[in-house]
Amino acid sequence: MSPATLAAQAQASFPDTGLHIMGIASQYPDHAVGVQEFREFVLKNTPRTPIIEKLLVFNESTGIDTRHTISELIDPISVNSTEAPTIDQLSEYFLKEGVKIAAAASSKAIEEWGGDVSEITHVIAVTCTNSANPGYDYYVARELGLKSTVERTLLHGVGCAGGLAALRNAANIALGATFLNRPARILIVACELTSLLIRSELDLMQKTGNFRIGAAIFSDCASAAVLSNGIGESPDAKPVYDLLGWDHLTVPETSGDIGFDIHPHGWNAVLTPKVPAIAAAGTPPVFGSLLSRIPSLAPDGVAPAAADFDWAVHPGGAKVLLSVGKVLGLPLEHLRASWDIYKNRGNSSSATILSVMHRLREPDMGEGRENVVAVAFGPSVAVEMCILKRVRGVAPHADVAPASVGSSDSE
Repeated sequence: MSPATLAAQAQASFPDTGLHIMGIASQYPDHAVGVQEFREFVLKNTPRTPIIEKLLVFNESTGIDTRHTISELIDPISVNSTEAPTIDQLSEYFLKEGVKIAAAASSKAIEEWGGDVSEITHVIAVTCTNSANPGYDYYVARELGLKSTVERTLLHGVGCAGGLAALRNAANIALGATFLNRPARILIVACELTSLLIRSELDLMQKTGNFRIGAAIFSDCASAAVLSNGIGESPDAKPVYDLLGWDHLTVPETSGDIGFDIHPHGWNAVLTPKVPAIAAAGTPPVFGSLLSRIPSLAPDGVAPAAADFDWAVHPGGAKVLLSVGKVLGLPLEHLRASWDIYKNRGNSSSATILSVMHRLREPDMGEGRENVVAVAFGPSVAVEMCILKRVRGVAPHADVAPASVGSSDSE
C-alpha cells in the first residue's frame, strides 16, 4: 500500500464509533494556595533579586485566584530546606500522595460508570511529574483492586496534552476491541504533582537569571475517565459523553516552545512567549479536519461553526485561552469551564483537560450546547483534540478531596 493511500485512510471519516465516556471525575487536594501565600513562600525561600521581583509581579497578574496543592507550602519533602528536594525524594512522595488522589479520581469515575472494577480491561495513564518503574499506574491498579490481567500503558513525554493523548490511545484500543467483538472498559487516569517542583523552579531562576512562569501557574490534580465500546454494557449504564472523533497535530519547528526538562531536582517547565500564538494557529486546522471527518455533525451537508460548540480548552495560561478564543471567534462564555478551572484551580498539566470536561457538566455551567470540542497543547508543540456529544441528565461528582485524601503526613 502506497504512502499516499495510507495517508488518505488515516484521514478517513469517522463512522459511528460506538465509544462512550461512562464516567469522568477529578480529585483536587484539599489545600488551596492563594496569591499571597505563594508570595510569602517565595520571599521566605529566595533572595529578593530582580528576577524574583518579576515573578512576584507576574504572580499578581496571572488571573489565578487559587491553586490546589498536595500540601500546604510547608515542607512535605524539604521544600523549605536549604536545597530543593531531589528527584528520588519527589518520586517517593508522588508514589504515596499522587497515587492516593489518582485512585480517588479513578474510584469516582468508576462509580459514575456503575460497573465493577473486575470489568476494567485496560488502564491508560499519563503523568509528566513522575518516571518510576513500575509506573504509578501499577500502584493505582493495585489500590483499586484491578485484575492482574488488565493491560496497562503509561504515557510520558506528552505534558499538558496528556489527558487527551490518553483518551486518543484508549479510543484506538477500544476500536480494536470492537473489531474483535470484545468488550473494552478502559480506565484513563492523569495525575500531576507540579507543586513539588516550585522550589527547583525558583532555584533555577536565581541561577540562570531567566524568567520562568511555571512556579506561578501550576497546581496539583488527578483526573480519570472510563471509556467503553458498549459491547456487553449493562442496559442501565448511561454515558456522560459520546466520543465522536479525535485528531492530533504536531506543529513543525516548535519542539523548543513547550517542554519539561529533566533535572536532578525533578523537572523544569519550558513555556516560551510564542506558545499562545502557536496554540491559536494550530487549533483551527485540527478542528476543520475533524469537522470534515464526522458526517453526523453536518446531516444537511453544512458544517457547524466553532460557536455551535462548547469548548473545553486546556488553560495553559490566560493568553492561551484568549488567543484560541479570538482565532475561533468565540465569546468567553464558550470557554467558561476552562476559565473557571484556570481561575480557581490553576494549570495541572495533563490532568487539567479532563477536569475541564468534568466541570463543563456541572449545573452552574448551564445546559450548554449539545456538542463539545476538547483541545489541549503539549510538547513539540502537539495539538490534541476530540469532539464529544453530551448525554444529558447525569449528575457529576464533586472534585475536591476530603481532608483525609491528598494530605501529607506533615500536616
